[in-house]
Amino acid sequence: MAGRNDPNGTNRDIRDDFRAEIREFLGTRRSKITPEQAGLPVYGGERRRVTGLRREEVALLAGISSEYYTRLERGNATGVSESVIEGIAQALQLDEAERIHLNDLLRGAGTTRPPRRRPAQQRIRPAVQRVLDSMTGTPAFVLNGRGDILAANHLGRALFSPVYADPVRPPNNARFIFLDPHATEFFRDWNQVAGDAVAMLRAEAGRDLYDRRLTDLIGELSTRSEEFRHRWAAHNVRMHTTGVKLLHHPVVGDLDLPFETFPVGGAPSQFLLTYTAEPASPSQDALNLLASWAATDDDIERSTPADDSEPADSAESPD
Repeated sequence: MAGRNDPNGTNRDIRDDFRAEIREFLGTRRSKITPEQAGLPVYGGERRRVTGLRREEVALLAGISSEYYTRLERGNATGVSESVIEGIAQALQLDEAERIHLNDLLRGAGTTRPPRRRPAQQRIRPAVQRVLDSMTGTPAFVLNGRGDILAANHLGRALFSPVYADPVRPPNNARFIFLDPHATEFFRDWNQVAGDAVAMLRAEAGRDLYDRRLTDLIGELSTRSEEFRHRWAAHNVRMHTTGVKLLHHPVVGDLDLPFETFPVGGAPSQFLLTYTAEPASPSQDALNLLASWAATDDDIERSTPADDSEPADSAESPD
């Protein structure tokens, strides 16, 4: 992450952070592809020191020289053409999320100065909150790329009441997943949820290594959770826009809830997350029961401050 070699951020070429990320990302992708998977011949007497592809094999598959690929993997991203990036993506069998992440890292390695950090405050427009509140039968949230829950409707706060139990605001999914002992009970598919959360944080880091709140969050999770450290080192990235979440709510029990995400217009780092249940299913019955409980439980409102947005911070410029 940013500043890994110089915590004070001084006397350091900021491109070094991106170069290190490129090296580690491409190295982990190479290790996942065997010669057989890549369609390369493997001879019986051949002794390999690596389980995945060698650099020269990636270069061969990408149609570039071994020297050029080695320089690129070391982070020398100056003047990399789209055709070269596409060749490497095909050689390493990158999916869409991994291709986007690689492009983000290459673009960052070509900069000469750190970008300005995103504005410290991420306000939810009143119209967006009204949309959330109008979805009375659907738990709905607005999150950012760090997994902060910036806003929710009443049923959403009821559904995620274990997450809102943390007094830190705004509530953060990744912090709950890795630091709260109740997370493994709340998320019945905790292993999948944990992997998705780390992969989304990794993708967000590729877009902006200099988001201070993101680096602070990753530093906190790395310090306090060995499970997070292990997953973070894998450099996996993922686009997680639809699926089914398996939850165990402390009041209504198990729910299997399909979810969808939608970008929030005018706020590139924010997205709307909604959960629904299959009609006439046990999950729909549980969701109805949850809505009834939420309508009579004042603790839900007391657990949520009037403003879920981030507190003001004067440090909006890079260190």
